Amino acid sequence: MKISAEEIKKIALLSRLNVEDDQIETVGKQLNDILAYMDLLNQVDITDVQPTVHAIPLHNVMRDDVPQPSLPNEKALQNAPEPENGYFKVPKVIQD
Repeated sequence: MKISAEEIKKIALLSRLNVEDDQIETVGKQLNDILAYMDLLNQVDITDVQPTVHAIPLHNVMRDDVPQPSLPNEKALQNAPEPENGYFKVPKVIQD
């Protein structure tokens, strides 16, 4: 399969990539190599292969999310540099 220069430009536009005219040939060869490899992978017989998400089994190491009492407000604010009226005082967010 050969990818045309127009297709490369369209892919670059959709991907928001800046591909210069002198790079089109190189990018085209790389994309063709990727597609050729995908064709090779599509030829592999996977009828007896179980679908997996990870190569090795993973187990959740997080504790169960059990509701617990919150910290008292004073304790939560004890290390705050500038608490104000029972809240954390933070710098104002300025949008440009």
